[in-house]
Amino acid sequence: MSLIKSISGIRGTIGGKVNDNLTPLDVVKFASAFGTWLQNNKNKKDLTLIIGRDARISGSMVNSLVCATLQGLGIHVVDLGLSTTPTVEIMVPELNADGGIILTASHNPKQWNALKLLNEKGEFINGENGAEVLALAENEDFDYAEVDNLGKYETRDDAFDIHIQQILDLPMVDVEAIKAKKYKIVLDAVNSTGGIAIPMLLDKLGCETIKLYCEPNGQFPHNPEPLKEHLGDICELVIKEKADFGVVVDPDVDRLALVDENGEMFGEEYTLVAVADYLLKNKNGVAISNLSSSRALRDVAKTHNSEYFASAVGEVNVVNLMKEKNAIIGGEGNGGIIYPELHYGRDSLVGVALFLTHLAKENKTVSELRAGYPGYFMGKKKIELTPEINVDDLLTKMEKEYQNEEVSTVDGVKIDFEDNWVHLRKSNTEPIIRIYTEAKSQEEADRLGDDMIAKIRSFI
Repeated sequence: MSLIKSISGIRGTIGGKVNDNLTPLDVVKFASAFGTWLQNNKNKKDLTLIIGRDARISGSMVNSLVCATLQGLGIHVVDLGLSTTPTVEIMVPELNADGGIILTASHNPKQWNALKLLNEKGEFINGENGAEVLALAENEDFDYAEVDNLGKYETRDDAFDIHIQQILDLPMVDVEAIKAKKYKIVLDAVNSTGGIAIPMLLDKLGCETIKLYCEPNGQFPHNPEPLKEHLGDICELVIKEKADFGVVVDPDVDRLALVDENGEMFGEEYTLVAVADYLLKNKNGVAISNLSSSRALRDVAKTHNSEYFASAVGEVNVVNLMKEKNAIIGGEGNGGIIYPELHYGRDSLVGVALFLTHLAKENKTVSELRAGYPGYFMGKKKIELTPEINVDDLLTKMEKEYQNEEVSTVDGVKIDFEDNWVHLRKSNTEPIIRIYTEAKSQEEADRLGDDMIAKIRSFI
């Protein structure tokens, strides 16, 4: 079974059986549910929704199904075609639309696709709203429009231009400082829409782009998750081209990874750290990440006499805490940059522009910039348990065991020691505790994870 329904949308593998995979019937049912929920919530029928998709192979088919279904409900559709997640998020309020749907399975392989749901602010709907949409889909409680009341359909081809101009207009993006450096940058866009959008931005910033896998045909040349083990080609090309650095984005362009001039990974965790360093250096404020993100962001915030807070894991949770604390920068350790002066969504394009400004003003190489940040290493392990074991009870015992340390129970159990931390989170679908650690060496991070597994087993 490869169909996953959650509060943020629906995702699955293309083909197969209804309710087991993401079939055309599942797409229609879920699009109907979201459109109906919006109509009920806004108490009107003639809504406008913005639709955009990444370049994966099934995108055109899924897009046709979604747009036609919404028209069948009497909803007007503005189709951006090939787009990025942050571009759709920006265009919803830009066009005064009532919501949006992004057709992307993010970093999942090419056989996957998904519908991600946005409210009128261009932000992901919350848990309560998502549950209501799921209930409507389950009950198939839809009322389609009669022939004279079908929704209109139009396309837009200026969304990237609008998105990029809004970035260039930001006071903290110094276009002239970047242009003066004439950076040479290698881009790996995993053959999706970043191959269109990022070169457009870099051209406006006076940079030379060396394109690697930038044809938006959905044929991912490697695993699309921007992790070190998948990025050997760009690391080699940066060195070969004597480039200043490399940029890597995932298929929907909301995760940003960097490669230094020596072909070494900058570290996904450190994309946010570097951008926050630049912003907090110029304005005291609050920085936010989630509980499983690097301690380096907290350390950098302290050096600028700024505050740092951690949310539960998940973009919606990060955004909620950013709003509560009026944060000036936030995001997740997977390379997701959220800059609220532009919008409340992870955005690789604004991340690139802010990073380039920081790099230009510091007058350093990328490796020199990275060397100036605290060095941390992360570990990820899990312990598989038998179904009869009470996982919540185990986590409570771990909380009590380490009550003299700094402990957070916002999302599972996170234990902050003086020189490292561990975050224990239970799976929602199977008897597993996931164990995230961070320390000042990889060996120490891995050893901490093993120690936690041993401690958990001692309680069973």
